[in-house]
Amino acid sequence: MTRGMSQEWIAGLFADPELLRMGHHQRAEDQNLGLGWLYYAFGRIVRPRLAVVVGSWRGFAPIMFAKALQDNLEQGEVVFIDPSLADDFWKDAGRVKDYFRQHGVGNIRHFPMTTQQFVTTADYRALGKLGLVFIDGLHTEAQASFDYAAFSPLLETRGFVMLHDSMIVRPDKVYGSEKAYGMSVKLFVDRLKQDPSLQLLDLPFGHTGVTLLRKLDEEATRDPYDWLDGGPR
Repeated sequence: MTRGMSQEWIAGLFADPELLRMGHHQRAEDQNLGLGWLYYAFGRIVRPRLAVVVGSWRGFAPIMFAKALQDNLEQGEVVFIDPSLADDFWKDAGRVKDYFRQHGVGNIRHFPMTTQQFVTTADYRALGKLGLVFIDGLHTEAQASFDYAAFSPLLETRGFVMLHDSMIVRPDKVYGSEKAYGMSVKLFVDRLKQDPSLQLLDLPFGHTGVTLLRKLDEEATRDPYDWLDGGPR
């Protein structure tokens, strides 16, 4: 599989109009990955052994993270959790694997279950440390809180959590108008912003934004030259 981004790879991705949806600020006309550039960049910068993605309509975020981790020398892996409640897209394991391979990534492990189900498994207990966590499952305050509680304790010292659909409260119709529910991830993010042990940054792009989060730790009180790569320049 080819390393790095190319116009051909992006064109192949956007040949599927479903990968231009769901608020990641993509644009096909100029092959602009929108927030996908950010997802890819964080994967390349953090260089994690393992990233977790909770929820995705047609796999845009897990593909971006997986591409980055696959391009790294570390050859990291993405654990993708989605029970396929919106439709049957993620139900067939063979089809899911082929789908991701068609988009040039072979390092995604998909678990067709909710986070509540996943945390009861041996695979969850074997995760170890996580460099990146992307939360984009059921867009409620309660579910975002559960997802965060499940994975944030596993975060590496310089790891990041990203919460999608985090800046607006409105109806979510991903399951159809008749099954619309209240998107309320922002309410959970607002609570996290009251925690002085966390740093959060809202990025107001896409339809509903994304929030970056990192935990402050003992390194935050040390001279950066003591721990940043390479020391002073």
